[in-house]
Amino acid sequence: MTRRLLALCAPLLAAALLLVAGAGQAQAIGYRYWSFWDRDGGKWTYATEGPSTARPSDGDVQGLRFAVSEDSQDASKPRGTADFAAICAKTPAEKGSKRVALVLDFGVQADAPAGETPPAPRTACARVPSDATTAEALAAVAKPLRYDANALLCAISGYPRKGCGEQVTAGGSEQPAADEPREEGPSVGLLAGGAAVVVLGAAAVWQARRRRDA
Repeated sequence: MTRRLLALCAPLLAAALLLVAGAGQAQAIGYRYWSFWDRDGGKWTYATEGPSTARPSDGDVQGLRFAVSEDSQDASKPRGTADFAAICAKTPAEKGSKRVALVLDFGVQADAPAGETPPAPRTACARVPSDATTAEALAAVAKPLRYDANALLCAISGYPRKGCGEQVTAGGSEQPAADEPREEGPSVGLLAGGAAVVVLGAAAVWQARRRRDA
């Protein structure tokens, strides 16, 4: 009888474990944000500081890409091959200023917030004072810009209209911010764990009754 009961319980336990595993996969997250890049020759490298502190030199090419990614290791790079000469061909040098070539990639529809459509990628040549930051170069050619309270760049040329570095699930849906109300109720993992406890409890009760009646 013991073996028979265990055989009956095994499928239920397996199903509970699968539910727990599935719940973990559904909770996998990334972040939707503007990543910042420097171009060295024909190669993009992830910038080591943000646009508000970076101070590019005359002739530099910098890129920004809007996408969903987990971290800098899998962040999507700006698309396009235009170099400084092509981007700033119509912007002559002037004394006391510098020219910064910007590649603005608004990303793909799959990474866009709900209800929004990304603009087409474009380039711009910003002529700014010699000590200007990348943020100031962006402000010269890509307004309106939007930042959060921590100076994180949230929007370029008004895109996206809302949101800033929010978490999203693997399927692309947004997660509530920490200060937003969450729907109350037991998680799938909790329900699955409860099912496993019920199954094991039933087995324990049967064993206790068997010993008592023996």
